[in-house]
Parts: sequence; C-alpha cells; structure tokens
Amino acid sequence: MKKLIFKTQVKVLTWDELSDEQRQLLTIAKEQTKCSYCPYSQFHVGAAVLLQNGEIVRGCNQENAAYPSGLCAERSALFAAGASYPEQPVLRLAIACYTGGHFTEEPQAPCGACRQVMLETEHRYGQKMEVLLYGEKEIYVFESAADLLPLVFVSENLEG
Repeated sequence: MKKLIFKTQVKVLTWDELSDEQRQLLTIAKEQTKCSYCPYSQFHVGAAVLLQNGEIVRGCNQENAAYPSGLCAERSALFAAGASYPEQPVLRLAIACYTGGHFTEEPQAPCGACRQVMLETEHRYGQKMEVLLYGEKEIYVFESAADLLPLVFVSENLEG
C-alpha cells in the first residue's frame, strides 16, 4: 500500500498584519456581502478580485429557490472578471462571509466548485492567485488556489 500525505501552507494573519492592498480588497469583499441575494440560507458572501491591470471586480452569492441555479460569490466575481477582462490575469481573490448579524469569526473555505474554478483561473493565466479568507479573529492567506485543492483537475487531464 502506498500512502500520500498532502500539506497545505496557510498564513494566519491579523488585520494589522495585512498589506494595504490586501486590506483594501478584503474591505470590498466585506462590502459586497451587502449585495448578496440569499433569502434561503441568510449566509451572505462577498468576493473581490484584483486583476493585473489594477481593476477590481466584485461578486456576491446569488441564491435561487432551485438551489443548483444559484451562484457563489467567488465564481460570480471570477466569471465577471473573465467576461469583462479576458486577457487580465487574476492576482488576488478576497472572500468574506456575513451571517447572523456579523461577519464570521473564523474564515470560511470556498466550496469545491469554487475551488475548481479558482484553480482553472490560475491554470488559464499560468500564474498563482493569492486567496484571502476573512474572519473577524484571523485571516487566512493562501499563496495559490492550488493550496485549497491539492489533487488538481486541469486541461491536461483531458488529454488521452
């Protein structure tokens, strides 16, 4: 039997330890929670994407009574960035969650579908995308979306 062990490195920072650019992007992600449409879960998620050209693209979760028809904040931001700026690599993605009248104390991880889209975004542009997950107590900073999804599935997997 062969056993594989995957390790993920994550920086755990406080608000004051972040760069100004990281704080700005997280502030926008937090503001975006107010734009979410989540009448079913009451779990507001905001996202902000920093592109190489300096543009910031916003996203938030959009629920639907037919649950599979909704869209997470991360994917709405990344898809909007790809549609509006198809040649611009994504440098950084910030995510914040708000529920029960306050932001979550601990950072919340993206769902599997969002992780796959994040990974595809990195693969598309051939460079890492920093991922920031906001929590009131601490912020997780990943150097790459691949750190969130160690067994990757990319275009090379489709080749015979």
